[in-house]
Amino acid sequence: MNDETDWYGPDAATFGDRLAAAREAAGMTAEDLAKRLGVKLSTLQGWESDRAEPRANRLQMLAGLLNVSIIWLLTGEGEGIEAPTDEAIETADVRAVLTDLRGVQAEMKTTAERVGRLEKRLRRLLREGSE
Repeated sequence: MNDETDWYGPDAATFGDRLAAAREAAGMTAEDLAKRLGVKLSTLQGWESDRAEPRANRLQMLAGLLNVSIIWLLTGEGEGIEAPTDEAIETADVRAVLTDLRGVQAEMKTTAERVGRLEKRLRRLLREGSE
């Protein structure tokens, strides 16, 4: 990544991207922020996924809670959060891959157990059929 990349500018990020990044930088979960704003989690998720936009009063609350300017949330210009470092990006990528890997391993274990049960059942049925 070069230093010229404007991570949160209008060409690189949406309102929802900036909102999610600011929430994460503030160390809040989506549930925490929704509760502090007095909105449903699904409402906040709609904002973060750009399916909806908050009204002006909620936008002002968001900026205050996340310690960023309203302009930054809307456009990526002004007082916001720092762009992620290469190390932070790599760490997030590693975590995402590890999470996926653990999920696949759990699925494989479940599948292996199911195969074992089916093989056992098949052997029993074959024994009963040959008697």
